[in-house]
Amino acid sequence: MRRVKRVITRVTLLKWGAVVAVVGIVVAVILLSIVFAWVAKDLPDPNSVVRRSGFSTKIVDRNGKLLYDFFQDYNRVPIQIEDVPDALKKATIAIEDKEFYAHQGFDMFGILRGFSRLFTRGRAQGGSTLTQQLTKNVLLTSDRSIMRKLKELVLSIQIERKFSKDQILQMYLNEAPYGGTAIGIGAASERYFGKTAKELTVLESAILAGMPQAPSRYSPYGSDPQAYVGRTTAVLRRMREDGYISAEEEKRYVTELPQVVFKSPVHDIRAPHFVFYAKDQLIDLLGDGVLEQGGYTVTTSLDLELQEFAQKVVAEEIAKVESINITNGAAMVMNPNTGEVLAMVGSKNYFAENYDGKYNVVLAERQPGSTIKPVTYAAAFAKGYAPATMLLDVPTKFPSGKAGEFYEPKNYDGKFNGPVQLRFALGSSLNIPAVKLLSLVGIKEMLGLAQTMGFETLAPTPENLRRFGLAVTLGGGEVRLFDLVRAYSAFANGGERVEPVAILKV
Repeated sequence: MRRVKRVITRVTLLKWGAVVAVVGIVVAVILLSIVFAWVAKDLPDPNSVVRRSGFSTKIVDRNGKLLYDFFQDYNRVPIQIEDVPDALKKATIAIEDKEFYAHQGFDMFGILRGFSRLFTRGRAQGGSTLTQQLTKNVLLTSDRSIMRKLKELVLSIQIERKFSKDQILQMYLNEAPYGGTAIGIGAASERYFGKTAKELTVLESAILAGMPQAPSRYSPYGSDPQAYVGRTTAVLRRMREDGYISAEEEKRYVTELPQVVFKSPVHDIRAPHFVFYAKDQLIDLLGDGVLEQGGYTVTTSLDLELQEFAQKVVAEEIAKVESINITNGAAMVMNPNTGEVLAMVGSKNYFAENYDGKYNVVLAERQPGSTIKPVTYAAAFAKGYAPATMLLDVPTKFPSGKAGEFYEPKNYDGKFNGPVQLRFALGSSLNIPAVKLLSLVGIKEMLGLAQTMGFETLAPTPENLRRFGLAVTLGGGEVRLFDLVRAYSAFANGGERVEPVAILKV
């Protein structure tokens, strides 16, 4: 009897479980239908998936002078799907939407991943198919809200019902942003390679296929001219995984990537290193997609007149020392009270082709020479030393850390001054007193203050403490000019370090 009762109980529970499951499914379907109906009531007509005119994002200096117009006018060259190379189709699908020809406009797993980020990051993102990206680019905004994602989902389903896959892919390729004024693969082909889309090689197709995700970042004309290499490598890997290219072809294309020659951009930009630095700050504030859609006027901290003067000074000073193989230089001017960057010269000539003029040396790590000495003196003052404290500027040997070996610094002029006050030693940039002072203060203490002042590369980590010796006070450690200027703001601002500011108003 007990066994029979257990069987009856199990059957009853299974029946009730099935009933609950069915009811749950019905309720879910009803709720989804209500949500979809509510979202769909004021959606744009899916038939209006047509080309739109864009707006420019203007970057101006503090006085309103134009530095760069990111989208003065969208450059569009519409193409037909028949004129799109197979390699470009495959590269785009491989990196953006592997299941493009199988789904009905959305990827459920992608949507779940995207919405899950709402609870971890506070906004829905990711999980977009090509159809959804087309919908966002043409019919909606780049807003990252749940409502926009729901609208995007409904419209994508409607578009999939009205258009063929090839039509959708053609519209996507004509509407995707590829950086700067290039909207669509036709304009991108001309902008970057000076040819039609039909003439693109496999490698060129892979490069362009990787750009729409973040065109400002992956454009070879951006602040990091080599960023496209990593992105294209990912595209080629996906193409190989999906069977579009062989492993040997992938290896060959990856090897060729750094040597790709791009069409030279038009020189219609002023203060380019600063503009791209400010652009990166703007992307952090607004998001890459928002910047690409444009419509903003961005007032920056730059003083164009001062910028042009600084550029001239850098070029003139480098010309004086080119005979000793110094071929490039940089400069940064910042208001120490507000942090506003007034000038940023990243190289002698941004457009020079005989060296990497586009590389922003302001953000590069270089040995600072004697400009780091004030940090050692500041650390000493913090420990009770005074400007009038005396040190002996005489020949001195310091233990190097290796048995029987010593470090013996020399002054620049090879002379010795005997007893000197700290104020005189620093004002005269004497090397021997600076090294002596660091030996008294301690390398760890000096590096700790350097980190506090903003020298990110001089943090007193175990690695740095092993690597740096007393010569660090003479410039033996690499720092960025950007960090040097930021740190010096503390000296000019009553001990308060200020952060550099590039954008004043959007």
